[in-house]
Amino acid sequence: MKSFTYHRPTTPAEAVATAASAAAAPQHQPPGTTKFIAGGTNLLDLMKLQIETPAHLIDVTSPTLGLDQIQDTENGGLKIGALVRNTDLAADPRVRSDYAVLARAIVAGASPQIRNMATTAGNLLQRTRCPYFYDTDQPCNKRTPGTGCGALHGYSRQHAIIGVSDSCIATHPSDMAVALRLLDATVHTLQPDGTPRHIPIGEFHRLPDNEPHLETTLLPGELITSVTLPPPLGGRHVYLKIRDRASYAFALVSIAAVIQPDGRGRIAIGGIAHIPWRVEAAEADLPQGAKAVTTRLLAGARPTPQNAFKLKLVERALASILEDVKGPRP
Repeated sequence: MKSFTYHRPTTPAEAVATAASAAAAPQHQPPGTTKFIAGGTNLLDLMKLQIETPAHLIDVTSPTLGLDQIQDTENGGLKIGALVRNTDLAADPRVRSDYAVLARAIVAGASPQIRNMATTAGNLLQRTRCPYFYDTDQPCNKRTPGTGCGALHGYSRQHAIIGVSDSCIATHPSDMAVALRLLDATVHTLQPDGTPRHIPIGEFHRLPDNEPHLETTLLPGELITSVTLPPPLGGRHVYLKIRDRASYAFALVSIAAVIQPDGRGRIAIGGIAHIPWRVEAAEADLPQGAKAVTTRLLAGARPTPQNAFKLKLVERALASILEDVKGPRP
């Protein structure tokens, strides 16, 4: 692990000011070498492998930042602080009752020990688990832009089938982000100049295109302060995660769904794209069944021979969900 400076601010404004000051310092390295750290469940691993080499770490875990609360909003929704631990979020009575798909998605991820440390903002920002990204002897445009993508002609069973580019076919690893995409969450930030910004979750993560190393629309030094959820949707909430083993494994395919009694609803998919994948136009076909939905949902898919099975897996998983919700409520 390379040396770095360490700061622990006491307010969000101080945190972004510290990041801006570090970026302006004469010894500052290229953009991205100042990082905010909270639970550190992903960043510290990447630092040990020297995939991430920040020159400055800004610890945002001080209780005085006030980012660790879950609060009701004036319009009947929910405000989730950026530092709320995954375990606390999944256990919150309001989340379990009104946003059950979110609670189920969080519990499906990682292990209890990691969920006890991982935060809301950190979950949104976690980086891909593509083996070519983690192996510094392999080419990876996400890790080192311009070196190529080893997965394109290598092992790609777990990789993306849609929204891909010739530069990257990695998938986004988060379960929580899939549920937040379904729920139309909004990400609230403090920009480097101290002004707030509100980013719809559908605009937060980026497709790879020719710059897969740019994974979100955040500016360098921009701090996530909270995530808000609109009023509850009602209906049946489901999170189905299909993976190679029963726990501590990332999704081959995951589906977050809210289905209403009349068959209408919403779905978002994990494990198939560089971002949590949702196509609102496809949701209109839910009453017609899984095949009609997936035809529109996966239009333009570019699977590899090793992961083409995901096309049928999405359809069958969605069919299973739609069949289950027809039954009596458990």
